Amino acid sequence: MASVFWDAEGILFNDYLEKGKTITGEYYSNLLTTLDKKIHEERPSLQKKKIIFHQDNAPTHKSVLALGKLRDLHYELLEHPPYSPDLAPSAFYLFPKLKLFLAGQHFSSNQKAIAAVEGYFADLTKNHYRDGITALEQRQNKCISLKGDYVKK
Repeated sequence: MASVFWDAEGILFNDYLEKGKTITGEYYSNLLTTLDKKIHEERPSLQKKKIIFHQDNAPTHKSVLALGKLRDLHYELLEHPPYSPDLAPSAFYLFPKLKLFLAGQHFSSNQKAIAAVEGYFADLTKNHYRDGITALEQRQNKCISLKGDYVKK
């Protein structure tokens, strides 16, 4: 399983969960700490700005540890309605294109699969990521205008 942290400028970092392991609140909280370090390293212009963070409603994302970490990092959490993959940019934008890229490929090891994913992300332009964030804004506005109904496209 991969956790992908990205913004309008690109991938900040990916985490690949070891086979047989589970993402817990503590594990996810540690990922958020790593994310904050990456933001400070790779997006220094954001250090004095409010960071709006978007995640889905997975139980580990809503754990006391994770929400406490977001509060400690002073991230503003963009609420995500329950059961709404249509409003999760990774689900509707980033991963479907990755799945198409990986379709039909076979890898002899996890490391080779990870390298293919990393290469795919590295080859995408900044505009690709920006378009994903723009699509999120458009979908949220549509959801609001539909009074919470499902947003297909």
